[in-house]
Amino acid sequence: MPILNFAQALNDALKLEMKRDPNIYVAGEDVGIYGGIFGVTTGLLDQFGSKRVRDTPITESAIVGTAVGAALAGLRPIIEFMMIDFIGVAMDQLYNQAAKMKYMFGGKAKIPMVLRGTCGGGMSAAAQHSQCLEAWFMHVPGLKVVMPSTPYDAKGLLISSIRDDNPVVFLEHKMLYGLEGEVPERTYTIPLGEAHIKREGRNVTVVATAQMVNRALSAAEKLSAEGVSVEVVDPRTLSPLDEGTILESVRKTHRLVIVHEEVKFAGSGAEIAAMVAEKGFDYLDAPILRVAAPFTPVPFSPSLEREFIPSEEKIIQAVKTVMGK
Repeated sequence: MPILNFAQALNDALKLEMKRDPNIYVAGEDVGIYGGIFGVTTGLLDQFGSKRVRDTPITESAIVGTAVGAALAGLRPIIEFMMIDFIGVAMDQLYNQAAKMKYMFGGKAKIPMVLRGTCGGGMSAAAQHSQCLEAWFMHVPGLKVVMPSTPYDAKGLLISSIRDDNPVVFLEHKMLYGLEGEVPERTYTIPLGEAHIKREGRNVTVVATAQMVNRALSAAEKLSAEGVSVEVVDPRTLSPLDEGTILESVRKTHRLVIVHEEVKFAGSGAEIAAMVAEKGFDYLDAPILRVAAPFTPVPFSPSLEREFIPSEEKIIQAVKTVMGK
């Protein structure tokens, strides 16, 4: 099986789907000649031409707005945001138009569009280029929210997102683009709303997203040397959320730690914790703990940014705390 990095896996998914369906097009800032700021759209312009790979002006409201109209008219746009931080100027087009149209037209309207956006810190890109904002999108009925952590998942989830008839926000942590893994050459899909157990364990469930999945796995390996068996669950899709897999894991381990790079206050972990408290309280032998970023803008300073982003050490300490150690 070929070894691809995260960006190459996404690129492969785009090429396969654009070959399959001529109604798919890609648009965004620098997605054509430049090949995308992180190289995800490399080669698409040469292969599919300028009608299907469109470099746009620096105007996110127009990028999303035209995609909504194109999707309503029967096309399947895939739009790229250099940074998801820039979504603010296009929120009306996304949450007030794309997300609501199927409902407002009685299910007759289809909005098959994918908004790909990079997120997360680790590059000292400062407060306006480093945020994780997945909770914003989770809060909007009508939007699906996808957040892969591996190259294999990235390809399969992107293909599923492209084929979905609803608007999908597809979040790509920028520190994952170089991560390598086995990725089949063939087309395959991963259902949206289906979590994956990345590591089985008996003592503590750790639910983690994006880059934090890999830190949780590393922490779990270190904890295993101390006799603590950690189960790592990656939701992969935050909306819809696979509640069943999370609850079943907590039923087995009786302890839950949630790890994400968003700020802790009102983050995705708060929803997961509330869901488990409401539906699986009797499974718990210890309070639920969250490991997340502090309630502050992302620092530019590398040393402060390292402290801001949840570390392996903080995950290990949270696991030991719920174990009573």
